[in-house]
Amino acid sequence: MTTIELTPGTWILDQAHTEVGFAVRHAGISKVRGQFAEADATLVVGHTLGTSSLEASVKTASFDSKNNDRDAHVKGPDFFNVELFPNMTFTATEVQGTPEKFSLSGDLTIKETTRPVTFGVEFGGVAIDPFGATRAGFSASAQISRKEFGITWNAALEAGGVLVGDKVTITIDSAFVLPAS
Repeated sequence: MTTIELTPGTWILDQAHTEVGFAVRHAGISKVRGQFAEADATLVVGHTLGTSSLEASVKTASFDSKNNDRDAHVKGPDFFNVELFPNMTFTATEVQGTPEKFSLSGDLTIKETTRPVTFGVEFGGVAIDPFGATRAGFSASAQISRKEFGITWNAALEAGGVLVGDKVTITIDSAFVLPAS
């Protein structure tokens, strides 16, 4: 078993120092990037990676690609349908690797579909901030097929191909805080 370099306990996501982003191919020639402004997560750190857990939720209505028309379309029924499905969730099921670099596997739910996803994770370290809070940082990424989650809308291009790529890269840069006991 691998020893974790974090204090065991329940760590809370620091939304002000976290970014949940994505990138997807657009028109076959460029990538569109964006982020979700609202996320919540709880990291329970055990004495080993195997006894730790993570549950996370992202508000789909907080989607922002810096283009109001695109954002409205993506929040609508063709993509996230935020009225019916206000959250995407991730529940970790397995952690493997070393404390510095590991994989985090779990169940990602988008709309009504749940699929297994594995994130590559890099541990950024632990620090005590100037206010006495203990913080831990992580960076994670995974690639998913949006079609596997029932997000299939597209438009054919005159030159061939489609407007929106299937592969979506999810990137997360996060900070967690261990509440004082």
